[in-house]
Amino acid sequence: MVRKAAFAVPGDLATPTGGYAYDRRIIAELSQRDWRIEVVDLGDGFPHPAADTRAAACARLAALPPGRPVVIDGLAFGVLAEAAAALRASHQLVALVHHPLALESGLSAADAASLRARERSALACARHVIATSAAVARLLVDDYGVAAGRVSVVEPGTDRVSPPPRKREGEVKLLAVGSVIPRKGYDVLVAALARLRQLPWRLIIAGDYGRSPQTSRRLRAEIARLGLADRITLLGAVTPGELSPLYASTDLFVLPSRFEGYGMAYTEAIAHGVPVIGTTAGAVPQTVPADAGVLVAPDDVEALTATLQRLIANPHERERLAAGALAAKFPSWSEQAALFARVLEGLA
Repeated sequence: MVRKAAFAVPGDLATPTGGYAYDRRIIAELSQRDWRIEVVDLGDGFPHPAADTRAAACARLAALPPGRPVVIDGLAFGVLAEAAAALRASHQLVALVHHPLALESGLSAADAASLRARERSALACARHVIATSAAVARLLVDDYGVAAGRVSVVEPGTDRVSPPPRKREGEVKLLAVGSVIPRKGYDVLVAALARLRQLPWRLIIAGDYGRSPQTSRRLRAEIARLGLADRITLLGAVTPGELSPLYASTDLFVLPSRFEGYGMAYTEAIAHGVPVIGTTAGAVPQTVPADAGVLVAPDDVEALTATLQRLIANPHERERLAAGALAAKFPSWSEQAALFARVLEGLA
């Protein structure tokens, strides 16, 4: 039996971020499981859309056939409380929360409070909530008033690859993957690497630098000021097909995020046999196996510097963590789509 559902996303589904990648893969997998998925483009600018974009998004949602599941990505759902309230009785609304909007770094206290209140109101109207990690689910229950029985955890899947053997000597290739936004902590990474000029390393940052132009300008300026422009490359947004070769040529993945609702980039690196350095923020401690990486506190330049120094200088330690990465087991996208489908099937 073919089941029907709508999946509403803010803007272009092909946007190269982890959240959109999750949406794309779940939609693709559901489509192979006798689900007919209507993708609804809610427009750009979320979570701060223009008034006409918000109105058009509400109209598109209201036009969907009643009685079917309507999954709405949390980047938009959290600021569409009015639409959610209007549709809660007629539509099976499912909020997909990658991470609470108020936890984005760089927000003023007033903006964070406003986003928290609006998302809390919107979530109260959802028939069900899907969180992409247990850490996010706990936040929604503890801080957003969502009943535990209305929340399901469906983590991202991970594609397993067969990575090539890596060299153990010479220049250490570092990789960070994620949009150039305050939450990713690239300023902390650059500050740490500036203290390790004597070591043989080179860093590539692969991520969209158009999401926060001000952050990108500041990062470029700081890299230039520190005299590291010849050792740090801002590659910009990359496609999934371009990412795999980057991981394959990397010796050490490092991403000092201030918060992650899951952290798909970590699991992608680990799946390629790359040891990782992450932080203790958000879901990262549950995402990164202890024998595949090292975690430091967010915003701790001293700890990050010491960890980078140890792993850059010690190929045997990297090799040990790489072995842990190769042994790590993560669920597949097919398995996670089955969980997602089970949630939708249980709405009726």
